[in-house]
Amino acid sequence: MGKRHQARELALKVLFQLESSGDDPEEVLRYHAAEGAATSDVAHFAGELVRGVIANRDKLDGILSETSEHWKLDQMAKVDRIVLRIAVYEIAIDRHVPTKAAINESIELAKTFSGEEAGRFVNGILGRVAASVT
Repeated sequence: MGKRHQARELALKVLFQLESSGDDPEEVLRYHAAEGAATSDVAHFAGELVRGVIANRDKLDGILSETSEHWKLDQMAKVDRIVLRIAVYEIAIDRHVPTKAAINESIELAKTFSGEEAGRFVNGILGRVAASVT
């Protein structure tokens, strides 16, 4: 598993915890990075993702609301919603990662943490996001 994949996994865990708590993002990041024995590279990239998603959450949720035709954000599984936010941040805002790589990584995260069906769900939405961004 590559460093970027590990970082996305770490960011997912941090954002998952932050979704239902008022905890300090940097503290939560440090905790999960230490727990997972993340290298400084992995923790740094995860931190960029976490801060980017938090800072742009309204914009990310707006993009997701427009592109997920049959699902409202609050109807989505929490893990799926967070995986999608990370991917949309990478695809539409950060733009340092090829869109295809961001989508493939997100599908893998969704399958790992949410199940096979989630992989298809995430792929469908991100396909529409990618089409609307380019």
